[in-house]
Amino acid sequence: MTETTLRPGMRLGALDVLRGLVIVIMALDHVRDYFHESMYALDPLDPRVTTVLLYCTRWITHLCAPTFVFLAGVSILLQAEKRKDTARLSRFLLTRGLWLVVLEVTVISFAWSFSLPLLIFLQVFWAIGCSMMAMAALVWLPRYAVLVIGAGIIALHNLTDGIQGGGVWWTLLHNRGLFPSPTAPTVAAFYPLLPWLGVMAFGYGVGGAFLSPRRDRILVTMGALMLGVFAVLRAMHGYGDALGWSWQGDLTKTAMQFFNVQKYPPSLQYVCVTLGIILVLFPWIARWKGRGAEFCRTLGAVPLASYLAHLIILHALSLGLHWATGRPFGWEFNTIYKLFTEQEAFKGMGFPLWVVYPMWALVIALVYPVARYWSDVKRRRSDWWLSYL
Repeated sequence: MTETTLRPGMRLGALDVLRGLVIVIMALDHVRDYFHESMYALDPLDPRVTTVLLYCTRWITHLCAPTFVFLAGVSILLQAEKRKDTARLSRFLLTRGLWLVVLEVTVISFAWSFSLPLLIFLQVFWAIGCSMMAMAALVWLPRYAVLVIGAGIIALHNLTDGIQGGGVWWTLLHNRGLFPSPTAPTVAAFYPLLPWLGVMAFGYGVGGAFLSPRRDRILVTMGALMLGVFAVLRAMHGYGDALGWSWQGDLTKTAMQFFNVQKYPPSLQYVCVTLGIILVLFPWIARWKGRGAEFCRTLGAVPLASYLAHLIILHALSLGLHWATGRPFGWEFNTIYKLFTEQEAFKGMGFPLWVVYPMWALVIALVYPVARYWSDVKRRRSDWWLSYL
């Protein structure tokens, strides 16, 4: 087996399959947000109030954001391998990153809230876009230097957890927060930039492994080491996560708290356990064949279109189902703002968990034709603007 050589226009299908699988899992979390009776009124990861199924329904989606951002870094490395033109790549990262931020604060924020004026919801595409703009500078450095920067941020950013205050910029870089304004749209920043830049830079730094003839061995070893770091730090109540754990009276609840690691901002332990699982599983995902793999490949080939479509479809379906069953549906408009201002009012508005799963399947089934259409368009045409979608 020899090293994979990339040509312009060539894609690594296994990465699209993984990306598509992550989109399917991510949709489960967002469907739960809009359909489940608990909605935002309780923490599905709190062993005191959750159930095993609800906990697992939420926890598995922890895999999504780190994988998205990590694969964005890997993709930047693959683009560098294809084009061999750092200046062109840097310009593309700067403009596409800015485009993703614009989409986040307009179209994507509207899809979450179905209202104007809307609450600007800074989430994963905000983090990816800003990180891409930072990578526009980092790609000029040697790859090992970018790897060191990425790994260093992941490993060390929790040292600053104790810093209080710092204003808006520190909140955007390391914490999360809500910025209300009487004269402008409220801003909710949930994805702090510094740790997510670390994940993207780390993906760029190790991206060459996906072209290596020893790919599977490298990725499994790396994933196992990350899981080992997580296990040791967590078991010793050590560094790298602000959420502690303790014996909860029985093994199941204790395990729930043990794995309840901090996503906002993504802690060292969170990144280790989530990316560790993905890296260990990647060789099996890469060998996945059949209709399921092709389905995921189609979604993953056009992740932005799939993301936008799933948000709009699930929000519209939630609005329709609540209206059809006589449940209150006023919260479906300006949803995210009301989440922060009227959280208790969401309790009991949704449906049992068994309703969430068929609605999840329906959302994914409706997203697939959109993804297939855009995938076919991008395969047939090479217009410059298609690289931004």
